[in-house]
Amino acid sequence: MTDSTKDKKDSQPVNGEKKPLRSQQWYGKLDKDGFIHRSWMKNQGLPDHSFDGRPVIGICNSWSELTPCNAHLRELAEYVKRGVWEAGGVPLEFPVMSLGETQMKPTAMLFRNLMSMDVEESMRAYGMDGVVLLGGCDKTTPAQLMGACSVDLPTIVVSSGPMLNGKYRGKDIGSGTDVWKFSEAVRGGKMSLDEFMRAESSMSRSRGTCMTMGTASTMACLVEALGMSLPENGTLPAVDARRQALAHLTGGRIVEMVKEDLKPSDILTKAAFENAIRANAAIGGSTNAVVHLLAIAGRLGVKLTLDDWDRIGAEMPCLVDLMPSGRFLMEDFHYAGGFPALIQRLSHLFDMSANTVCGASLGEITSAAECFNDEVIRPLDKPLRSNAGIAVLRGNLSPQGAIIKPSAATPELLQHTGKAVVFENIEDYKARIDSPELAVDKDSILVLKGCGPKGYPGMPEVGNMALPSKLLEQGVTDMVRISDARMSGTAFGTVVLHVAPESTMGGPLALVQNGDEITLDVAGRGLHLHISAEEMASRKAAWQPEESQYHRGYAKLYIDHVMQADEGADLDFLVGNSGSKVSRESH
Repeated sequence: MTDSTKDKKDSQPVNGEKKPLRSQQWYGKLDKDGFIHRSWMKNQGLPDHSFDGRPVIGICNSWSELTPCNAHLRELAEYVKRGVWEAGGVPLEFPVMSLGETQMKPTAMLFRNLMSMDVEESMRAYGMDGVVLLGGCDKTTPAQLMGACSVDLPTIVVSSGPMLNGKYRGKDIGSGTDVWKFSEAVRGGKMSLDEFMRAESSMSRSRGTCMTMGTASTMACLVEALGMSLPENGTLPAVDARRQALAHLTGGRIVEMVKEDLKPSDILTKAAFENAIRANAAIGGSTNAVVHLLAIAGRLGVKLTLDDWDRIGAEMPCLVDLMPSGRFLMEDFHYAGGFPALIQRLSHLFDMSANTVCGASLGEITSAAECFNDEVIRPLDKPLRSNAGIAVLRGNLSPQGAIIKPSAATPELLQHTGKAVVFENIEDYKARIDSPELAVDKDSILVLKGCGPKGYPGMPEVGNMALPSKLLEQGVTDMVRISDARMSGTAFGTVVLHVAPESTMGGPLALVQNGDEITLDVAGRGLHLHISAEEMASRKAAWQPEESQYHRGYAKLYIDHVMQADEGADLDFLVGNSGSKVSRESH
């Protein structure tokens, strides 16, 4: 260590107004341990003054070529580093597990909690003072936030950004949303396989996440609503140079946040989560946001429940006319004014005093926002949906709750009674759904079991079951579907999800039989199985769980400890946080 480094270290206030930098516990010590930490870092070409007491900023990067929507993040990290250096910090990039939503089996959700552990333990173990979370695929954003909240160092998010609009035969097509439509059209004999295959290369035509309001775009926008990113993070296209500029500015801002000691716990209050619930309704956001926000709140000790979703979001209007609920795509949303313009239009419904990573309130950072396209971000008197929030359903079929997204459903089916067509697991469904002998009609209710957190395992996005091909051929386009699964944020339909407790635990869903009548009553928030309490008890007594095929490794750990959907599907031993302190040295 040079004399200048020693002088800088000695100048750090002790027992005074300013909190000592955490990184100095690694790089500021004049002993064997300090020598080891500094010396090995210098093999990367870092000069002495890198360790003179300036903030060390970790860049938590979920880059992976197996995660297509995050495959450009190494490049974006370079712009974050520019901002960190410019502001007087030292940027150090580190990798974490990456969750490729479109590539991982049995489901990326199985690994969300594992990635959160990776983020948490990496942040705590290394000598950083603050962190930039660089991610963007469906599960990476919530996993990174969950991990960061359990450490509670100054944290800010840069999302990877959505792809450019898909283009096919002169029309815009949306990732996910049009996949489901095209697939049904092929199965119903209305689209050729050749046309289907040609659309494949036209959909994902640039780097970035889904350009519909899927879970990736939803979580990027909700990060903005929570106050955890700079403005426009949610909507700027991945290939827009302004996202690189945003990354640069974020690098500068995290250095200031370290100096201010501005942490997630200072920003992610109950008011912030309530704003995010409102925002999810206003954008027609993904149902997956429910389990993710519940899990993030659980890491901070913020009491957030399914009832909050119903209480706060149910009567919120959806103003963003964007797939899967509407017509447009994320590029259009950004050019119309993006998330700040939407917040400005709904400012009377949000807590505009909520704090943000910008060091200003939500109201202050959106005060100058303008809307440039009333077709995309609709006026208050012309909403896409009047009551668009996630609806929470309870009844003897879902005593701990289930959810539905009314904005993506068929209005006529939101009050419906029909007879159950039951599939015991996903294999049973795939084997029989297209059978000509399947006893099903347009009024039937499709019921899928075995797809909850423990059952699959991981609670996959299979709840938007494809309809029977013989009904598609008759022109049927939607049916009521019920499961303990999730569905993609890009999907649509009258789909009841997250039924809790799940069937694998012997919840009421496990007891449904073919021909049972079920009533869906969204207005009354009900989900009712029409059998007597005595019959329910008799079936429960006879029910036997299937033996799990998982007996070791992470999947076994997950099954043993995962909580139900109404609690966020986190692992029970991860709820809460352990802070950033590490008292013991490594040598």
